[in-house]
Amino acid sequence: MAPKNSIVDVINDYVLDLIPGEEKTYFSCDTPCNDNPNAGGPDDIHTQEFLNTITTSGLPAHKLRLKVGAPVMLLRNIDQNMGLCNGTRLIITKMGTYVLEAKVLSGTNVGQKVFIPRLSLTPSDKKIPINFQRRLFPVSLSFAMTISKSQGQSVNHVGIYLQQLVFSHGLLYVAMSRVTSRKGLKILLLSEDGDDIDSTSNVVYKEVF
Repeated sequence: MAPKNSIVDVINDYVLDLIPGEEKTYFSCDTPCNDNPNAGGPDDIHTQEFLNTITTSGLPAHKLRLKVGAPVMLLRNIDQNMGLCNGTRLIITKMGTYVLEAKVLSGTNVGQKVFIPRLSLTPSDKKIPINFQRRLFPVSLSFAMTISKSQGQSVNHVGIYLQQLVFSHGLLYVAMSRVTSRKGLKILLLSEDGDDIDSTSNVVYKEVF
């Protein structure tokens, strides 16, 4: 686990390169949306190349690299009866052009074989002023995940990579409480210069209490 998506992405790419086997790279199709096609607005001027650069919570990145055996996390609710909800972890078993085959790793349907189709997704973050949709598989690599995304999960082994200090109230507590025992917890702390250190600060806002 790590505090920021940028750090998680670096870890995921590094570990994926270590896995043997064929790699497939999928690219999204991003298109602007305009509720009133006769009106000239921001959606009329943003190119697909620009939309490809947008990254936000709840959307897969424009470029998605996968291999058989790679763990992924669902980014949207697909079928709650099948346990395919936002945050569900899966492992890729087959990679098609339009569908991914995977097995469920978490939740009540562990071991169940499922199929993940390409979907047209719109950003859930209201701070993004551009109205567009991204068509791609609603998954992201999940060798590592952000601490916020790990909430509600309980696992036997947790590694916390703090290249930077945690920045949000209670975030360090959330990360450390995901593991079921002290023996299963490993923490790597780095200073601003990249040196190993043995202490960090826990962010607590007393106003919350």
